[in-house]
Amino acid sequence: MERTLELQRSQVLPLLFGIHDANLRYIEAQLGVRITTHETQVTISGEESATALAARLLQGAKGLLEAGIHLDLTDFGFLLRLLEDGEEIDASALLADRIPIPSKKRYVSPKSLGQRRYIQAIRDNDIVVGIGPAGTGKTYLAMAMAVSGLDRKEFSRIILARPAVEAGEKLGYLPGDLLEKVNPYLRPLYDALYDMLDFEKAQRLIERGAIEVAPLAFMRGRTLNDSFVILDEAQNATAEQMKMFLTRLGFYSKAVITGDITQIDLPNGKESGLVQIQHVLQGIKGIAFVYFSERDVVRHPLVQDIIRAYERYEQRRRAASREP
Repeated sequence: MERTLELQRSQVLPLLFGIHDANLRYIEAQLGVRITTHETQVTISGEESATALAARLLQGAKGLLEAGIHLDLTDFGFLLRLLEDGEEIDASALLADRIPIPSKKRYVSPKSLGQRRYIQAIRDNDIVVGIGPAGTGKTYLAMAMAVSGLDRKEFSRIILARPAVEAGEKLGYLPGDLLEKVNPYLRPLYDALYDMLDFEKAQRLIERGAIEVAPLAFMRGRTLNDSFVILDEAQNATAEQMKMFLTRLGFYSKAVITGDITQIDLPNGKESGLVQIQHVLQGIKGIAFVYFSERDVVRHPLVQDIIRAYERYEQRRRAASREP
């Protein structure tokens, strides 16, 4: 089937089509259609349902661009998932999803349906647990919400924690004092932070204690009031450490716990606290669990294929182990 769109002449058309028509080529690859353009006319060829979806996607994306919303390839993927799930592309709803941050970026926006649910869960709950593979934005979005809350004075400080898995003798061989030894474990948190704030501002906030980055073990014995607390790589927290962390939460505080239960680095015999809390905390009001899948990965498209390949491999291995 062939469908023709006549788009009104607009300054956003080059942005809609993308550099060298990259956005159109992406839509073609995702939906199995062929798209050709001539000035303001777009012709879409393919199966009826796919051509209709491509037309709705292009019209909706054009409306967003005209509303001043920047779009990249990952955004086109997000918009496509919205349409496939029966939702409409609504500029006001997408604007409401954005997280305002005090940097040149100005806003961080969800790039998948899972990310949208995650942001809403953080807004609505005091404790949120985000579980899923790498590249799904669990830590990055939590950091954006924390920085936004600090900037709007919803919290007086941000506390970023991560387990240092090799806290035994291997850590002792690293040079420097204790903070310098654990710094490599905390580097991803710093990377996300510096993407939200310019380096000098972030350093000032760290120096005055408004932002604290510390190993999970440093949380013991503390009460964290008026804070946005992020526990990253939580699959490597033991059950005891997880209980300790959860009971640190004080008044006017929010905690986000992130991790990937398929990448646990704890020694054999040690139960992951992230695995355990799925059974312990389910059903408690004010605590939300958000699960991400490979569809939420916003890194290189091959990352989704790699995650699926590992899942298939694990399924085959489990099936083989059950055979007599």
